[in-house]
Amino acid sequence: MRAILLAMAALGLAALPVSAAEPQIVIKFSHVAAPQAHKSLASEHFKKLAEAYTQGRVRIELYPNSQLYKDKEELEALQLGAVQMLAPSVSKFGPLGIKAFEVFDLPYIFAGYDELAKVTEGDVGRELLGKLESKGLIGLAYWNNGFKILSANSQLLGPDDVLGLKMRIQASKVIEAQMWALGALPQVMAFSEAYQALSSGVVDGTENTPANMYNQKMFEVQKHATLTNHGYLGYAVISNAKFWKGLPPDIRAALERAIAETTPVANKLARDENETAMAEMKASGRTVFHEPTPEEIAAWRAALLPVHDEMANRVGRDLIDRIYAATGHKPATQ
Repeated sequence: MRAILLAMAALGLAALPVSAAEPQIVIKFSHVAAPQAHKSLASEHFKKLAEAYTQGRVRIELYPNSQLYKDKEELEALQLGAVQMLAPSVSKFGPLGIKAFEVFDLPYIFAGYDELAKVTEGDVGRELLGKLESKGLIGLAYWNNGFKILSANSQLLGPDDVLGLKMRIQASKVIEAQMWALGALPQVMAFSEAYQALSSGVVDGTENTPANMYNQKMFEVQKHATLTNHGYLGYAVISNAKFWKGLPPDIRAALERAIAETTPVANKLARDENETAMAEMKASGRTVFHEPTPEEIAAWRAALLPVHDEMANRVGRDLIDRIYAATGHKPATQ
């Protein structure tokens, strides 16, 4: 019996003191978003469906807001089996060794959600998720956050205004190249550390979606923001491959159904939250939000689009071209 229990523990299975012959499967789902954020709400929706579809044979334990691990630590924890599910930013897979995922970080590669969906819900998106298995992970779905804006304590009317600013970024060579292209000084740091760094002046500004800017209270310590919508921020829902493949087939199918049904809900929650967050931040008066003119957007694009060619060797020229084909346009020529 002891050997059986140890084997179950290695797979992330936990037997509860219930009369059922089959032990309940416990899935720890960790993420870095605030409890009120759309990722948290989507995770709760998934929990509800997963537990219902498995008729209580699975229990989902949610750990938001870096309760268990910071974003730099969570992938290692998943690979080691300390948790069973995550929803990290797709940018996190570049430092893990799957550089192709950093294609999502290329500035202005998607003109909006419709173009994005042609990739995340198409062949390219599925192939990228498949690459995760080489790192002991299973990719289950993409959940959107939104499109990023730039913020700082000084006006950012054009690329020249970013020159020399220390800008907090997540770990991504593409985002780093983007900041260098603007003449900024990129500073990689954990999401949970961004507010304090902005508040103390360790960094001057950052890029993020309105939802993240609001939930992490960054708008309280940033006087200006420009609605560049220059880059996409999204998540991949993933699991430990050994754990996922070790699940009973019917349980795995039920969880996949729950993920599939949660994904459109998650994406709608994200769009709604970004709209609400922007309205709340504008109403607070703490940050002045600038809507760029067409001429200003053209200047931002001219400064940032060369990053596509600069990073082609890193993320894959063919992959970039396939995304151009899937979305129906080549941003670098516009």
